[in-house]
Amino acid sequence: MERVVFGGEHEEYRETVRRFVRAEVVPHRERWEGAGRVDRGLFAAAGEVGILGVAAPEEFGGGGCGDFRFNAILSEELAAADCLSAGLGLSLQADIALPYLLANCSPEQAARWLPGVVSGETILALAMTEPGAGSDVAGIATRAVRDGDAYVVSGTKTFITNALNADLVITAVKTDPAAGRKGISLLVIDTHADGFRRGAKLAKIGQPAADTAELFFDEVRVPAANLLGEENRGFYLMMNHLSQERLAVAVQATAQARRAYALSVEYAKQREAFGQPIGAFQHTRFALAEMKTETEIAQVYVDRLLLAHSRGELDAVEAAQAKWWTTELCQRVVDRGVQIHGGYGYLTEYPIARAWADSRIQPIYAGTTEVMKEIIGRSIGL
Repeated sequence: MERVVFGGEHEEYRETVRRFVRAEVVPHRERWEGAGRVDRGLFAAAGEVGILGVAAPEEFGGGGCGDFRFNAILSEELAAADCLSAGLGLSLQADIALPYLLANCSPEQAARWLPGVVSGETILALAMTEPGAGSDVAGIATRAVRDGDAYVVSGTKTFITNALNADLVITAVKTDPAAGRKGISLLVIDTHADGFRRGAKLAKIGQPAADTAELFFDEVRVPAANLLGEENRGFYLMMNHLSQERLAVAVQATAQARRAYALSVEYAKQREAFGQPIGAFQHTRFALAEMKTETEIAQVYVDRLLLAHSRGELDAVEAAQAKWWTTELCQRVVDRGVQIHGGYGYLTEYPIARAWADSRIQPIYAGTTEVMKEIIGRSIGL
């Protein structure tokens, strides 16, 4: 199926990204998955070829282009190379964390932070989730008390990607605990600050190269100059960025589903049973027909949203629809792929097995499927 979402400049960029993934990610994937984190040098290498700061202003070393289709290309190429887990930190930085800075930094903050973020010298993390607050961001308990020219931060964050490598953590805190969601602010916290501590890497069933961990704040003094946007407006700033985050997850899920389909077709042609390729059996052909149809339909919808986003017209409800549908679809497609691979589909040396484990989190993070359906349901006016 021909895709019409990308132009010539996007395809040129895709070649750059593809070469980068082959040279800087693929050779190290297995080692990084064993270590539970990627090398910091991956971010510097990505910054050198312009992958981290496409949307950042040129004066800070970026590309000066806010077209999210360039970001989508990175996720697609990582999935095509079976390296989505190893590249999630890059996507987190470019797709999710950096937009918070671009939209809300003061000129002084932009000059202080953006050059390092774009070059890959500074690694970002986004800390919203807590042990007792996931999709319900308003339920966070991490406190930030104003003390002169600083905030004193105490609390715990969990499930934080880039937690072990991060230099700066964009952190949701309660500056007015009595005000609920209206009392949340965003602080950019330097991980070298006294009282900041990283927990051990969390043992996940998938995405082993993504350094997901807890973060602890024990009366960390954060300069008031590190407040992102206005005090007590953090919840609304987060809501402004959630649609792009959910579209980013939909892009990843669709790319991973299409890769699972391609792997399954290849295996069905090669693997023989009862004297013929397993693809010759009607049941296998029907399963692959379903996988092909569903993934192409998902791709059309995601491409439509990418085009809408490039025009500044991304709708929050449509982003929620894409997020829940594509992530649940990815579960079905990858699981069918494992079944087609038989016993080999259960071996981690096969990409289909790694995709099965890696993709399970997708219907959970960036808002669970249930939360997405609630958002959609409310829009119906029932």
